[in-house]
Parts: sequence; C-alpha cells; structure tokens
Amino acid sequence: MGRNYKFHNVTAPYFVSFATVYWLDVFVRQQYFEVLVTSVDHCRKEKGLELYAYCFMPSHIHFIFRSTKGDPGGLLRDFKKHTAKNMVKAIAEHPRESRKEWLLWMLEKAGSKEGNVSKHQFWQHHNKPIELWSTAVIKQKIDYIHGNPVESGFVLHPEEWKYSSAKNFSDDHTVMQIDEIGFLDG
Repeated sequence: MGRNYKFHNVTAPYFVSFATVYWLDVFVRQQYFEVLVTSVDHCRKEKGLELYAYCFMPSHIHFIFRSTKGDPGGLLRDFKKHTAKNMVKAIAEHPRESRKEWLLWMLEKAGSKEGNVSKHQFWQHHNKPIELWSTAVIKQKIDYIHGNPVESGFVLHPEEWKYSSAKNFSDDHTVMQIDEIGFLDG
C-alpha cells in the first residue's frame, strides 16, 4: 500500500471505499442491507465511529467518517470483520437465497487464497483512505458518493437511493442517522 493510501492523521475525516471480493453483488436483499446498518450502529456505540456520508451499493461501500478514538484503520478493520461474519451467516441462513451455495463457494475460494483468513473472505483488503483536508474536497467526495447510484443507473436522483446519506441531506433520516460534519457551510 503506497503512502497515498494510509491513515496519516488519525483525527481527520477520511473518504474510503471498499468492495466485496470479486466485486460480488451481495447487497441485493433488505436483510443484507440491514446487516450493514447494524454494523454501523455497533461501530458507533463501541468503536467511536462518526459517519458523515455513506452509500451502500450492491458490491461496495463509500464512507466519509472519522474515528473518535484516533484509530481509523482499526475502526474499519473491526467494521469489516463484524460485517463479514454477520453477512456470511445471513447468506447461509437465508431461506430463499437462490445464490447461497455459489456465494459461499466464492467467499471460501477468496479465503483460501489468503493465509490470514480462516474460511470465508468477504471484503477485499484495501480501503484506499483519502484524508479530507478542506471543505471543497469534502463536498466533492460527498457529491461522488451520492452520485454513485445515479451513475450506476439505479436511480435518477441521489436521494432516491434508499441506502445513501443523500436521503439524510434531504432531511430523511429513516434508514440511518449520520453525524454533522460541522464545517460544510460556505
């Protein structure tokens, strides 16, 4: 991992993106999106997550976040670990998951390639963190995050995508709460 993709300032907000192994479209069921929401809630309560913007796509996630405990790398590691464990369980136990055997096989195949994975690997290892140092950069990343479902052709307007903070920015907090970043005015 190059210098550009490390957490150098542990108190700064960061933009990160991370994807499922093989870019598998896993997040296609309500129950699977709920695992992500539950994992965010867990990391807020237990790990010091402040989440300013997000978008959950079928195969990947975008966050703008900060670690209140000064450990953004550890926070993401714990989020991914918590989510992976619960997603593998949700897939295995879903009574109508038509892709169950294939998904579990793909996750196991990915895990067999890594020495540090016991059985299933759910997430790709990299996060590509980008420190957000100015209001202009933060706004640019928020626009990118919120535009992702539009660019992918899922919706016409960012706030139409259920699992995106674009809804929060439109004053709809029904899916998940986000934190106020505080200095976006201006």
